[in-house]
Amino acid sequence: MTDETPDERMRRLLTGKFERKLPRKFYKDVQVSDVNTLLLDEKPVKTPMKNALALPTRKLAVAVAAEWRAQEKVIDPELLPLTKLANTALDRATAERETVLNEIVAYAGSDLVCYRADRPPDLVQFQIQHWQPVLDWAQNKLGASFKSANSITHVQQSEACLAAVRNHIATLNPWQLTGVYLLMTLTGSCLLALMAQAKASPAETIWAAAHVDEDYQISQWGEDHEAFERRKGRKREFDGLIQFFDLIV
Repeated sequence: MTDETPDERMRRLLTGKFERKLPRKFYKDVQVSDVNTLLLDEKPVKTPMKNALALPTRKLAVAVAAEWRAQEKVIDPELLPLTKLANTALDRATAERETVLNEIVAYAGSDLVCYRADRPPDLVQFQIQHWQPVLDWAQNKLGASFKSANSITHVQQSEACLAAVRNHIATLNPWQLTGVYLLMTLTGSCLLALMAQAKASPAETIWAAAHVDEDYQISQWGEDHEAFERRKGRKREFDGLIQFFDLIV
């Protein structure tokens, strides 16, 4: 039996919004070992690729354990964001390191902050205000001289510029790479992600830089409800990645 009305059932069928079948909670005790592995009822937890869920710092291990303790009758992956990040670091950023490095460099080749508007003047100035400090940081800290253009036409960055980015990210460990990669795809900017990882700018400044065009449109036309809800979801993900950077050092 169900309490949903025929209209609600039809809407669910049309939108594909079905209730997820979540696994039942099977453990009682959650502990962190002396070497920062996660234990459920004294048994080590494995990643999807069967690696031990071993965390790089005690504070991340404690935070991951708290996620598992907070599960009630079922295990909901949506309530295990730090665990998912750890799985990615252990399963992908380690085993597929070269692929991840190549993808980050490719992303840098078409970075958000390199593509500017040519009008109206207030948007042009808004972009310069938020994005020029990012390019200055890349030049000063990475030795990467990025070109920008007032056009949507692809800007070909120099081999030396992209090599400088690669040299920098090659020094990052799998945990840092994971955070950078996911923040990069969230914001559309490799450089903003690298600044966040390096704590080179406040998180609020990085978030604002990632939403210059969107914030300008809102200032002109107001905010759409659905877009507002999507933005809230992105902000939660962004805050989680900033927290992740804090927990892995």
